[in-house]
Amino acid sequence: MLQILYNRAIIGVYSYETSQFARALWYGILGALFFAFTFIFNRSMNLSGGSWMWSASLRYLFSLPMLAVLVWRKGELAGVLSAIKKAPLTWLVWSTVGFGIFYGPLSLASIYGESWFVAATWQITILAGLLLTPLFGQSVPGKQLLMTLVILLGIILIQIPYFSSGLGSGVVRASLLILLAAFSYPMGNRKMMVHCKQDQLSTTQRVLGMTLMSTPFWLLLSVFAVADAGLPSGGQILQSLIVAVFSGVVATLFFFEATNLVKHNHKQLAVVEATQAGEVLFTLLGGCLFLGDSLPSLLGFFGIAIVTIGIIGNSLLTGSD
Repeated sequence: MLQILYNRAIIGVYSYETSQFARALWYGILGALFFAFTFIFNRSMNLSGGSWMWSASLRYLFSLPMLAVLVWRKGELAGVLSAIKKAPLTWLVWSTVGFGIFYGPLSLASIYGESWFVAATWQITILAGLLLTPLFGQSVPGKQLLMTLVILLGIILIQIPYFSSGLGSGVVRASLLILLAAFSYPMGNRKMMVHCKQDQLSTTQRVLGMTLMSTPFWLLLSVFAVADAGLPSGGQILQSLIVAVFSGVVATLFFFEATNLVKHNHKQLAVVEATQAGEVLFTLLGGCLFLGDSLPSLLGFFGIAIVTIGIIGNSLLTGSD
């Protein structure tokens, strides 16, 4: 009798863990889907003549009140404001780096190539994050570095057809902008992650604080946008709002919930994190269907496949450590 009860208990625990893992996978996939809206709508706004400066600044200006409400409802708003008051310059500098000098160049890069091209090239941020690791007192893990070099190979293969078709100068500009964004994002975020440990802020609190303290950058960029292109059109305002809701809030919440469900199982966590490889595939599908983006060449498809394999492999190797 005791053995039967024990077996049922084991089966119950296993079923619960399996259902949690399945939910986490779905949340991760949905997060990747909503993150893809960033690249699709940035490209859409550029194709319709919208200023990249408005695309970038409006996304964060719209995100700010939504994040503030989320944090306020949890009763955590005072903690964010108190932490910022203690070190406003630190928050201002690294929030500007992590959000401003990340998203501004990424939005500008969408002028030079299809949405899937920007999304795939952006994955170089995984390599950038690893190369920055020594600055935070840790060694670069060899296995992950090897896998990120696989991602880099895939990105190079994606770009080769552009050079052969005479579009190389645009690819170089886009790649340099994405490279700047790729290093700025992990640098700013990691600096703030280290700083926020002192105040024991949650991830959502940190994102709100960084969004708030990057606002001067976005307001300044808005001034340049008015001088250069005038006020944004109604269509650009709507699309920027969609990006703010879907990529800035919904995707982030889905991904945080996905990782939270399996945070005690490193192997499952690695698999869930690997779902972000779907971001490139969803962008490819959405860009071609809704924007009329040209399909990648055979070599480009091969490059996208290698990038995807590299992202998944990197996550699985991280989880095996």
